Formats: sequence, structure tokens, C-alpha cells
Amino acid sequence: MNADEIAAGRARWQARYDAARKRDADFTTLSGMTVDPVYGPPEGVAYPGFDRIGWPGEYPYTRGLHPTGYRGRTWTIRQFAGFGNAQQTNERYKMILGAGGGGLSVAFDMPTLMGRDSDDPQSLGEVGHCGVAVDSAADMEVLFDGIDLGGVTTSMTISGPAVPVFCMYLVAAERQGVDVSTLDGTLQTDIFKEYIAQKEWLFDPEPHLRLIGDLMEYCAREIPRYKPLSVSGYHIREAGSTAAQELAYTLADGFGYVELGLSRGLDVNVFAPGLSFFFDSHVDFFEEIAKFRAARRIWARWLRDVYGATSEKALWLRFHTQTAGVSLTAQQPVNNVVRTAVEALAAVLGGTNSLHTNALDETLALPTDESAEIALRTQQVLMEETGVTNVADPLGGSWYVEALTDKIEAEAEEIFARIRQLGGEGPHQIGPMTSGILRGIEDGWFTGHIAESAFVYQQALEKGDKKIVGVNCHTGTVAKDLEILRISHEVELEQRRVLAERKAARDEAAVEAAVARMVEVGRTDGNMIPAMLDAVRAEATLGEICDALRAEWGVYREPARF
Repeated sequence: MNADEIAAGRARWQARYDAARKRDADFTTLSGMTVDPVYGPPEGVAYPGFDRIGWPGEYPYTRGLHPTGYRGRTWTIRQFAGFGNAQQTNERYKMILGAGGGGLSVAFDMPTLMGRDSDDPQSLGEVGHCGVAVDSAADMEVLFDGIDLGGVTTSMTISGPAVPVFCMYLVAAERQGVDVSTLDGTLQTDIFKEYIAQKEWLFDPEPHLRLIGDLMEYCAREIPRYKPLSVSGYHIREAGSTAAQELAYTLADGFGYVELGLSRGLDVNVFAPGLSFFFDSHVDFFEEIAKFRAARRIWARWLRDVYGATSEKALWLRFHTQTAGVSLTAQQPVNNVVRTAVEALAAVLGGTNSLHTNALDETLALPTDESAEIALRTQQVLMEETGVTNVADPLGGSWYVEALTDKIEAEAEEIFARIRQLGGEGPHQIGPMTSGILRGIEDGWFTGHIAESAFVYQQALEKGDKKIVGVNCHTGTVAKDLEILRISHEVELEQRRVLAERKAARDEAAVEAAVARMVEVGRTDGNMIPAMLDAVRAEATLGEICDALRAEWGVYREPARF
């Protein structure tokens, strides 16, 4: 790019920056030195390839979505929490919000994630252990008691039974008196990554995609600010993928959901802004920053050039980040505070829109109040003390970071091509990327490549080529054992007792009729969300709704592979 083109880009950026709202904050260094809101090539100097880097707030968005960077708005501190019953988790949410958290993120227990009630025999011993138990809309009411759902953004990390859980959330908001059309937040809903990595599915892919399509239509029409899909790379990375695989598989899944929306006749400029992403921030500092920058650039180009989006917001890749759970160690767990801080800083320098920082004891148990507070304060130290919010994309133009960004992007493009080849030559009713993803799931292509990457890394650890402090080097320590949070068995007993009382008090005939009506709508081309909402309003439980759909659609079984 020649000097005149670069100067014209800077002028465009300056005009947009001047017109944008900025926070009332001190944007100087600790020593009082004034810094510019963005940096670029010196005036009058050409920079080959600068069109791939660009300016913040301008296509291809390598340097961020907004011209102001974090001077306009800092990232949302969105701490992931959930344990025991709804009342216990409600107390933790109030602690997080009272300590300065900006949004909530709900962790559900395993029975809920699998669409089963707390009194299901398969739920025995798991109720409340890795998240909060939610059996019905009544639990959602307790979960958010005293928290204005119209005034807080809420993320829910659940995919298999995401749609009925979302309906419970909407009914809880209705019962608060909130105008549901104004709700803001994110539902994960990403079923592709379940087959690829996390394994929490209910049905075959096609019924899941039908529900997701219904949800996309409903939210686009009724709740325009709510994001019905958070395409997740986090679980793919935690399963052992490389950074490039995480990026490519995640964006490919995102393209599949774009194809799903288009196959429903939706306008890409309307529904694409409702898609968001969820990435892992691992401990290799610069690689992670490059991954985030490449993600924005790839998404913008594909949405514009492949899927025909024309509005700016449809080209924006907005993403939440969580620090890498898999990087936490049970040995010398206090070291995890350092790892989490480095990973959080990488996410911030990569331009994350919201962030969860893991607690130091999460490799052992659910976080205690103290460790949860340390995790929250880690973000606040970065935000308030380090100066990272002063300059947009401060590493932009670094030879190393730009080379890494280009390399990860190139690797991702090669993977996209292979996925599309998996789909074969014949057209799929949803789209070519979707066809390739479904074939890759069926053939074990994704899981095989992730397993190979995990194996290579594990070999490097065992040989000592890769180091983890406290695990295969610097193993001596004076640290004492941590006090960890333990979930009492009484939580499960109480949840089952309350659930029995609720079932006894409801109108059983109304529940059965509403669930039957939902199944009937599922046999048509109609949108299932209104009928599911009616079932939830009648106090149908999550297990009852999911069991009715399992009886109708069957249960997915992963093919055996050797």
C-alpha cells in the first residue's frame, strides 16, 4: 500500500474516532506521558500489505471493530459461574456484580447439559457439581432473583438442550415483568462443536439444526439484541487442538450457521450480527494474539465475499474469551494465577469483547469465593492499572505478530478447503461448508486431527521439549494444599425434593397438552419456539421437554472408531 493510501486510511480513521463516544478516563502512561489512540506507519512511508492490517474500525477489522478500541468501551468482565442449586448460584452472581463484574455467564451442571432432570436416575451423583441445576422455569426465577434481566447481559453456556433452557430464561424474564424484546445476551447453542469436541448432544445433527434455525428466526424477529448462537472454539482447543485448528474449525462452524440462516430465507445482514464467538486464550502469548486478529479478518472477508453481507455489523466478528482451563495445573496451583493473567492479557491485546478469567483452583474443584475474587481482580488490574486500554491494537505492525497473524490465517484457509472437499461435489440442502462439517463429524475427521495434535503435544511434554512449571520442571515447592469448595450431597436431595413439590403442584393435564402440542409443531415446518415457550409456562421440566423430543427424533450415538 502506498503512502497516499495509508494517509487516506488514517484520515478516515481519525474522522470516525473524533465522531465516536470516548470514556471519561485518563489515557496517559503511568508517568503521565500522552499516547495516541492508535499507531501506524510513519507519515509519508509506504507499507506493502498494509491493507491486510488497516485501521481500527475499518475492514478487514484486523485491528478491532471500533475506531476507539477500548477508549470507547472496555471489554465486559463476564465471569462464568454456577454450582449447587439456583439459590447458591444467585448469591455468587450478586457477589460478582457487586464486585464490579459487568455481565453474567451461567455454568450448568451435567444433568442440565444433557437435558435431564435432577430426579432422573442418570443424574445421580451429578446434581449441582459442575454447574447449577436447572429443571424448570421456577429454577430460572430463583437463579436471577433480585437481578434485573432487562439491565444485565447474560451468557448461557449450553448447547444440546439450549433452546428449552433459553425458553425458561425468557419465561423468568416475563415473570419479572421485563419486556422480553429488549433482552441482551448470548446463548451458546453451538451443536457442531459438541460432535467435534465436547460430546454433550441429544439428537442427530439434523434435528439440532432444525431447532437452531427456529431459534435464529425467532430471535431475529422478536429479540433483535439477543445473540442466539455463540460459536465455540474453546472446547475444541481444550480437547487438544492447535491454535490454527481451533480457529479454522470454529469459523467453519460459524460459516455453517450462516448457511443455515440463508437456507431459512433470512437476510444475512439481519441475522449475522446475532452470531458471536467464544475462543480459548492459551498460554502462548503472541500466538493467541495473532489468532484473534486473524479471526476478525477471515470472518469479515468470508461474510462479504462468500456470503454476500453488505452491512458493517454483519462483517464484525464479536467474541468472548475464556482463559485456558487446560493450562491450569493441580501441581503448585498458585502458579495458575500467573498463567491466567498472561492469557487474559493476550485476549485483551487481541481485542476481545468480553472475558472470563479462570480461578486458580478450578483444576481441582469449583472455585471458592476467594479464588473467584482473585480471578475477577486479575481482569480489573489489567483494565485499571496496566494502560492496555489506552491504545487500539498496540502490537499492530509488529513484524512477529503480523507474520504470525498471516501464518495462522493461511493455515485456517487450508483447513477450510479440506472441510469443503469432505462434503463432496453434490449440493447440500443447507450449504457446502455444512455438508463438509457433517461428513467430517460422521467420519471422525475432526476428532482424529484433534487427537493427533494432543498426542504430539503430550509427547513433547514427556520428552521435556515443552515445559510446564511445577509439572515437568521446577517441581520443588513449599506450597500447602488448598482448601477447595465441595458440593454437599444435600444439594441433590433438596433439588429433588423441590422438583417433586413443583410437579405435584402444577396442572398435569396442561403440561401434557403443551408438550404434545410442541411435538406436533415439530412434525410441521412451523417454528417450535412459541409452542416450547407454552410448555415452559405450564412448568414442563427440561427433562420432560427433551424426553418428548428424544422419543420423536431418537438419540445420537457416536460411531465406534478404532
